[in-house]
Amino acid sequence: MTEPTLTKTTLTAGLWQGVLTGPDTPPPIEVLHLDIPLEGVRVSNRDGGGWQVEVPIPAEAISDGVQTFLVNDAGTGRTLASFSVLAGEALAEDIRTEVDLLRAELDMLKKAFRRHCLETG
Repeated sequence: MTEPTLTKTTLTAGLWQGVLTGPDTPPPIEVLHLDIPLEGVRVSNRDGGGWQVEVPIPAEAISDGVQTFLVNDAGTGRTLASFSVLAGEALAEDIRTEVDLLRAELDMLKKAFRRHCLETG
């Protein structure tokens, strides 16, 4: 039997979609968020081969910070794909902190480069 491969296609309007290829019949798909299985996961036959996987993201799973979802083969426990949703104030502060660190590193590199140019020029 061919190993299943799951490739993300879109995330639109709270619906994550992917294409499962490999097996002749799809394995049982389970999506976990905080180790809790999500309901409403659909696997359907896809025109052109493979299987369409649709994961509705429940509103209660969206909150400040990063929320990670694991798409697993429920039979083997193997993770086929994962996706994350980022939201809220915590994210804004994380990005500002990261930008501040990047600016500091860039300033340090600019000074070192200018010093190098003066010394070698």
